[in-house]
Amino acid sequence: MTDTATAPAPGGGPAPVAEAIGVGKRFGATVALRDARIAVAAGEAHALVGRNGAGKSTLVSLLTGLQRPDTGGLRFSGEPAPAFGDIDAWRSRVACVYQRSTIIPGLTVAENLFLNRQSAGPLRPIRWRQLRRRAEELLGEYGVDVDPAARAGELTVEQRQFVEIARALSFGARFIVLDEPTAKLDARGIARLFDKLRDLRRQGVAFLFISHHLQEVYDLCTTVTVYRDATHILTAPVAEVGHQALVEAMTGETATATDAPAAGPPAAGATGLPTARAGDPAPTAPGTLLTIEDLTLPGACRDLSLAVRAGEVVGLAGAAASGHVRVGEAVAGLHRAEAGRITVDGRAVRTGSVPSALAAGVGLVPEDRHLQGLVHHRSVAENATLTVTGQLGPFGTVLPARTRVFAQRMIRDLDIKTPGAATLVSALSGGNQQKVVVARALATDPRVLVAVRPTNGVDVRSKEFLLRRIRQVADGGKAALIVSDELDDLRVCDRVVVMFHGRVVAEFDRGWRDEQVVAAVEGVAGRAPTSATGVSDTAEHGR
Repeated sequence: MTDTATAPAPGGGPAPVAEAIGVGKRFGATVALRDARIAVAAGEAHALVGRNGAGKSTLVSLLTGLQRPDTGGLRFSGEPAPAFGDIDAWRSRVACVYQRSTIIPGLTVAENLFLNRQSAGPLRPIRWRQLRRRAEELLGEYGVDVDPAARAGELTVEQRQFVEIARALSFGARFIVLDEPTAKLDARGIARLFDKLRDLRRQGVAFLFISHHLQEVYDLCTTVTVYRDATHILTAPVAEVGHQALVEAMTGETATATDAPAAGPPAAGATGLPTARAGDPAPTAPGTLLTIEDLTLPGACRDLSLAVRAGEVVGLAGAAASGHVRVGEAVAGLHRAEAGRITVDGRAVRTGSVPSALAAGVGLVPEDRHLQGLVHHRSVAENATLTVTGQLGPFGTVLPARTRVFAQRMIRDLDIKTPGAATLVSALSGGNQQKVVVARALATDPRVLVAVRPTNGVDVRSKEFLLRRIRQVADGGKAALIVSDELDDLRVCDRVVVMFHGRVVAEFDRGWRDEQVVAAVEGVAGRAPTSATGVSDTAEHGR
């Protein structure tokens, strides 16, 4: 395997269409990139992979002109990068298609394609027929079969992505960053997207492809670069890097013969042990508190089954498109199931009903504390007691004194650093805001605590405290489900169940190694120890 990151073009060929040379970037005390590099050739599909925090997003922000590098430099086709803030110059060199669409649903396809460029000049009227004709020509040039007059909100996810790519190319850019482009596509949509990207590559367009699904790297890309801990680790032809070697480069761990218990299978599907199948009932055991049976959520999972016992913390891991977050949220009543059943301690939870989940004994720490977890203009006390207002006074009233006493107890229990219970929650640090969210989830003394990425955006000390508090819930005879792709979150778990494209593909008992879980999350074959049920839960990873 040859590291080609700084190798010259064969025979003195053309300069890379995009290049980062020894770039560094800090945000306060945090080192986001350290002497990082990458070079993307014209017409190349180049993959950039790495775990969360590896520096991928920071590199994209530098390559697209959103941030300035502190050290090092950027070049496009051999020329220095445009001046910071020169938007038109940056657009002519690079574009980015993000996981979250930037298409405006209320506008037509033509209006989106030429947003802020609808007319021939300032103060000139928009010639709508001419605009639609320009859109037709642009879409036709790149083989995008979409009606320019259609409302963008009526398009499929796949069509919106094609429109975004066509819009990017219309500025003259021949280098496009694709940030998790398949996260919301089904298998057919992914196949069509890849066919389109191959067509564009033949026209000389280059792509930097960022994905958490490593099999897609092998399906589409010719070169792969790995970042780890904010720095460059490896650049090599995809054909020269095996699945195991790629995972090892991402995690910094080397698999050995002792990675899995002797009782575990040597490889996924390599033994005669039965494997978990869609539709199999969840394993049952004495003291089971949470049971998910044959759950089908549109766009998230099909026939999924899972059980969590009293005294147990189970991790539900997966990448963006795995469906694991929606499964966790469905337990808390946020999504209505198409089929299947969720029960807590034998009591059915009506899917799509938060009151039903609360009544059954489910507490939720949501994924985004700012959008889903906090009422920012309210106090710590009000936020922490939102789920228990019925306990704060008779006949639906809320007594301030009782609220204050209840909140002060929670502030002590969760070690929330605040001047007082009446302090606005927006005045707290991120870690303490997250503690308020956890306090509210625990206020009902839930039988099952669902925590979705519970340590996202908090400092190390707060992270350790929050995970220890979740562990205490289970140790007290309850159950906890941690929904996360952060390895540190999963280390507190007794079992880790991994989802990929809506199905359970692996299960790991304590003692797993990073490379094992990463391989399963990323959708490549990996070694899976025998689960607590005595059954290998590794299922097929392919689409």
